[in-house]
Amino acid sequence: MVFSSILFLFIFLPAVLAVYFLVPKSWKNVVLLIFSLVFYAWGEPVYIILMLFSAAFNYVMGIDIDRKRLDPKAARNSLLLTVLVNLFLLGFFKYSGFLIDTVNQIFHSSIPYKELALPIGISFYTFQTLSYILDVYWGKVKVQKNLISFSLYITMFPQLIAGPIVRYADIEPQLKERRVTLAGFGLGTEFFIKGLAKKVLLANNLGMVYTTVQGMEIGSFSVLTAWVGIIAYTLQIYFDFSGYSDMAIGLGRMFGFQFMKNFDYPYISRGITEFWRRWHISLGSWFREYVYIPLGGNRVSVPRHIFNIMLVWMLTGLWHGASWNFVVWGLYYGVLLLFEKYVLAKCFDRLPGWAVRIYTLLLIVIGWVFFSNTVLSDAVGYLGNMFGVTTGGLADSTGLYLLKTNLLLIVIGMISCAPWLYNQFKRLLRRAPWAAVAVNIVLWLLCVAYLVYETYNPFLYFRF
Repeated sequence: MVFSSILFLFIFLPAVLAVYFLVPKSWKNVVLLIFSLVFYAWGEPVYIILMLFSAAFNYVMGIDIDRKRLDPKAARNSLLLTVLVNLFLLGFFKYSGFLIDTVNQIFHSSIPYKELALPIGISFYTFQTLSYILDVYWGKVKVQKNLISFSLYITMFPQLIAGPIVRYADIEPQLKERRVTLAGFGLGTEFFIKGLAKKVLLANNLGMVYTTVQGMEIGSFSVLTAWVGIIAYTLQIYFDFSGYSDMAIGLGRMFGFQFMKNFDYPYISRGITEFWRRWHISLGSWFREYVYIPLGGNRVSVPRHIFNIMLVWMLTGLWHGASWNFVVWGLYYGVLLLFEKYVLAKCFDRLPGWAVRIYTLLLIVIGWVFFSNTVLSDAVGYLGNMFGVTTGGLADSTGLYLLKTNLLLIVIGMISCAPWLYNQFKRLLRRAPWAAVAVNIVLWLLCVAYLVYETYNPFLYFRF
């Protein structure tokens, strides 16, 4: 079940809201937990067992680590066991096939394996459990002894399958005490509609453009076609993922939770370093707190700092998917970040803002080529198309047609990547609140109409 579906919008969400606000305060966590399990089991009933095991195991181990606090060695051993079990589950379901394929390719062997369906959201809830366990071990949070509250933290449906990755330290007080106000509920509804419009009206339509181009044989289309396709994908993945994050944040507000912002207009960044402060903020924060800083961060020698950065970004790439294109994509950003820090940092201050932004966007677009093509040779071939190395000319009828029929959509997408449009809406909300309500109603109706009549409704981050 996805947020951008008629089933969720008109059956599941109204049902959970009705029950949630009817039951007394002491039952609200139970209601959210039950509905969260139903939400997850709707598409993958078998993997609900895996999620329940993860919640129960980490609940017990958190208490065990806290109990052994006065015996550092015993506590460390419990921590190590807990981390290994969590990483084993993630690795078995997400990376075992990739590992066996790699071994078969290197040693020309034929080790058989059964390809398993990836449990939806496993990367997200595994990182949430790890953040909890590590924070308990470090003494940053108190251990959670209420199984219902802990299970809700792991399974909460608004942010279960696509984040943001919620740290236990940020949500602990809200699991105990939270309040839903009319203003908060209204703000949550506005966030949800904004995210739904991003996903349904922009991401889905832009996705059809890139799907068309990606379905062509490498080298058979022009430079123009290649650029139209990858620009459409660049916009699609932003509106797809940030739209889902906005919907998650909005749903959280409806139930009294406040989740962290996950995107902050990343395509207006001045440099790759700033881009990663604005893109998938919760993931970047997680790797910084639980991998980069424990490794020593930047308070080490230059060679060690380079190692830390490259390791973190290799893991970031692998987190996104079990194939070499994601590894290359992660290392690509690691190299760019190091290059900016040690070579370009001083140059940026002397360059005009527009030049730095064009440089940034060009590198981001190239990065999405590796991200979107799971076969590495296809990514290299697509880059060749973009820069005229392996191509069917500078322009062709396909590229001109795609540009002509989607130019308005692409322009609207580009404008929506900057804060200007949303700032105008906020001004309208202050000056004429009823007009702002009307805008939200129109967006809602357009989204529903699209979902009723269209069948193309993918979600890119389901595979993570």
